[in-house]
Amino acid sequence: MLNVKWRPVAIIATLVLLIHFIVRSPYIEFQFSQTDDAKDALQAERENVIANDQAPANMKHPLPVTVTVTQDVGTPHTVTSIVKETVFVDSDSANEVLEKANAAFVVLTRNNDLKDLRETLVQLEDRFNRRYKYPYVFLNNEPFSDEFKEKIQGMVSGECQFGLIPEEHWSYPEYIDQTRAAEARKDMQDRKIIYGGSESYRHMCRYESGFFFRHPLMDQYKWYWRVEPGVKFACEIDYDPFLFMEHNNKKYGFTVSIKEYIETIPTLWNTTMDFMDKHKEMIPAANLMGFVTDKKGDYNRCHFWSNFEIGSLDFLRSDQYMAYFDHLDRAGGFFYERWGDAPVHSLGVSMFLNKNEVHWFEDIGYFHGPLWNCPKGDANKKCWCPEDQSVEIKYKTWSCTLDFVALENP
Repeated sequence: MLNVKWRPVAIIATLVLLIHFIVRSPYIEFQFSQTDDAKDALQAERENVIANDQAPANMKHPLPVTVTVTQDVGTPHTVTSIVKETVFVDSDSANEVLEKANAAFVVLTRNNDLKDLRETLVQLEDRFNRRYKYPYVFLNNEPFSDEFKEKIQGMVSGECQFGLIPEEHWSYPEYIDQTRAAEARKDMQDRKIIYGGSESYRHMCRYESGFFFRHPLMDQYKWYWRVEPGVKFACEIDYDPFLFMEHNNKKYGFTVSIKEYIETIPTLWNTTMDFMDKHKEMIPAANLMGFVTDKKGDYNRCHFWSNFEIGSLDFLRSDQYMAYFDHLDRAGGFFYERWGDAPVHSLGVSMFLNKNEVHWFEDIGYFHGPLWNCPKGDANKKCWCPEDQSVEIKYKTWSCTLDFVALENP
């Protein structure tokens, strides 16, 4: 029995240890960050959609458990590990010579994104790029400030290039009726459609759909990894995703896939079907159209969330994808509606690639408010994100990822 006079000391010591655990806990940090992110208008709108339309689902580990894989001890059991051919990094030595792909991070950003972007880059560098030192290409429709360039260059390990977007890539084509476009924005704003009244958002979606890979600074590269200010990377990435894509004949990689708001793309599917009807010779027999259609063949609104992409620039530069983008651009939906680059990229991927050429990076912990992609099982040991928050578990009926996993390979 503890002496009575020592009981207050023991109680105080216990409280100190408890407070220390709470402050240092990464889960508590996650909860705090979620509270801050909830203030963002985009997150609030999306959470409202989820609350009113998609009931959260309880679910066990979503990945196949019957696959037997030969792999090194300690390798996470994930979708990625099943086909991985790349070598894990065992050393952070400054003299280490690593095989690298011809690749770069690409970031569409503005000067006022500096704080959020630096927080993102600290995580990306720490989790991955401090070992590989891949370059960064930063693009802006306005000149970058000296402060922006100095503070970014001072914190990343790879070479930094800062590019100004050509005016013709961030303006109205001559065939767009700007009066009609303005009326469409007003109508969508009145109907409270997310970003419905934003003109700059439409220019951004059009640029990401058909122009970023044509910027002169991107000409020298074969692979890109898209990064946005404010996103989070929660896991140690101890292999090279670029080389994984290259060695395994992948063309497009994603972390999150969900259903698009139909109010933003009411004619996108019909416009896409019109393109397919006119260019049947471009559509390979082995494609991924099962990802974007239901059992009846109707559009299911599924798309890869393009704020995270690792992909082949050769694919985006291909005659097929460029023909598709030009067809959409002429139709005017980027301005008369609010077509996003995510469904556009996803429809292009689904038409021209097959499942073996597309990859879910289940083992990359990634957050873009309000959604997580978080590894499960052994892979989560190198992460600070809670796996039950991963979108394909928490919002099963809104997510399309497990539908992608279930598709048959060609």
